Amino acid sequence: MTWTVTAERYDTPDATVLRRDYYDEVASRYWQRPATEAEIAEGLTDDGADLLLPPTGGFVVGRHGGRAASCAGLVLTEEALPGSAELTRVYVRPEFRGTGGGGLLLAAIEEEARTLGVRLLRLDTRLDLVEARGLYAKHGYGEVPAFHRRNPYAEVWFAKEL
Repeated sequence: MTWTVTAERYDTPDATVLRRDYYDEVASRYWQRPATEAEIAEGLTDDGADLLLPPTGGFVVGRHGGRAASCAGLVLTEEALPGSAELTRVYVRPEFRGTGGGGLLLAAIEEEARTLGVRLLRLDTRLDLVEARGLYAKHGYGEVPAFHRRNPYAEVWFAKEL
């Protein structure tokens, strides 16, 4: 089976399911119990996903053997730091972790960022998202001091120069 990663609108059927699965996993881990359908729906309501389109951002979907298996987005943050963007909604379905798709996913979203003129990608995450933190570190993202406090759940921040 092979991976493909391509730019895609955040609201296609596959991208929508991936974003929902992403939110389900991060919310369930945070609450240490399964998130309810209502909680997932609330979390996705007005979540800023509309920024994941040019000219304000981008979104990619990874497929393994043709099956939607991963996603990542970016949002330009020019007002805070020229030439920068925030990486967001990075998700690889659990059954596809460890197959190399995460690295391909990051490479694709980094290429999307470059086409938008981004020179610095930043992100925030939580300590319990161990797999994500390992993926970022493996692919050249280094821990940096907090660069914002917008996300009340953020516990660690990363950045990478492109």
